[in-house]
Amino acid sequence: MPVQLVLGAQWGDEGKGKVVDLLGEVSDIVARYQGGSNAGHTVRFDGETFILHLIPTGILRPHTQCFIGNGMVINPDSLLEEMKALEERGIMVSGRLFISQNAHLILPYHPIIEKVSEEMDEDNKIGTTGRGIGPAYADKASRVGIRMGDLLDLSLLKKKVSQNVRVKNLILEKVYGVQGVNEERILDSLKAFRDKIKGSIIDARWRLNEEIRKGKRVLLEGAQGTLLDIDFGTYPYVTSSNTTIGGACTGLGIGLRKIDRIIGVLKAYTTRVGNGPFPTELEGSLGEEIREMGGEYGATTGRPRRCGWFDGVIARYAVQVNDVDALAVTKLDVLDTLDEIQICTGYRYRGEGLTQFPSNSRILEEVEPVTEVMPGWKEPISGVREYGDLPEDARSYLKKIEEIVETPIRMVSVGSSREETIWL
Repeated sequence: MPVQLVLGAQWGDEGKGKVVDLLGEVSDIVARYQGGSNAGHTVRFDGETFILHLIPTGILRPHTQCFIGNGMVINPDSLLEEMKALEERGIMVSGRLFISQNAHLILPYHPIIEKVSEEMDEDNKIGTTGRGIGPAYADKASRVGIRMGDLLDLSLLKKKVSQNVRVKNLILEKVYGVQGVNEERILDSLKAFRDKIKGSIIDARWRLNEEIRKGKRVLLEGAQGTLLDIDFGTYPYVTSSNTTIGGACTGLGIGLRKIDRIIGVLKAYTTRVGNGPFPTELEGSLGEEIREMGGEYGATTGRPRRCGWFDGVIARYAVQVNDVDALAVTKLDVLDTLDEIQICTGYRYRGEGLTQFPSNSRILEEVEPVTEVMPGWKEPISGVREYGDLPEDARSYLKKIEEIVETPIRMVSVGSSREETIWL
């Protein structure tokens, strides 16, 4: 299919990096459409591990071109560090990475504002990564943001930086009581960044649409997950961009009808990072056991992820919101040692049954999961390559997910490396 979209169907960290990497083998272009360096996609192959934050996962396939869309926010230092780290490991980036001229920049005052605002309200922390993502998107919405294309016009860049620094320093000094930032240092660093990256700044919208018109195979890469979407997630405990299908269109400038297939990625259990409601969370030793078996620590921050049973309610919701065609289920092998596995089929709220996801986060904080208990398969499956060779109880578990979510599973990951994958 010419254009495929991969997005997360939980609270992020579903294993999208591996799925994008696998599909990247048969793609000409991989384009990322939202988020910033608050995301982390991990890919393992040939005994090596790669963690990507801004650059699309397709960069690990030597034949692909990679696009950073206008829906992203870019920290210049983070991008340069990531490019350098990849080049040092033999991954060619130059000439293969293209950045939308309309993508916004994260500047030094953004992470400062994010951190001090979180610290001021201890009782209502969102649990952000502190990378300045939210303040950068706030500037975008306020129409004062600085974009990649501004780097190519130094007089305009100087004017916009000066205006922003003046306002931001007033906020930092008068509201938060911390030291402001230096305008000249910011300008100097942006000029140095421009000199290294200016050949990669393009009209990505036009270029991507042209490539699609020519029949190129394009893979659209999402970050975070549906339940972290600014509009459809567990607000206010969400990210600052649209992680759902609409974000792919607005974040790259392509029409919805150009997307041929939508793949939702689900973990075989559920995790989330940061604060916010989590109905199926396991708070005792079993949750800690799953965290350790699954290596559930954030690729970006290293924070431990909260772990719980598979939540069919949020999975159905994600499928509906994104019109998902097929599922990729990851980390099934993490459940190998469990005697029994619970799977959430609905919620109970103040004695009443709920089968639909409640949009009110206060309700979600109070719901109790309605679960079914299924037997564990109690044997290692990381060596399995054919669906029929999985233990019967593992197949029954996957069939139950399909039944609850009403969407076919087309890929199952049974390990972290490329080859530890079952295609259906």
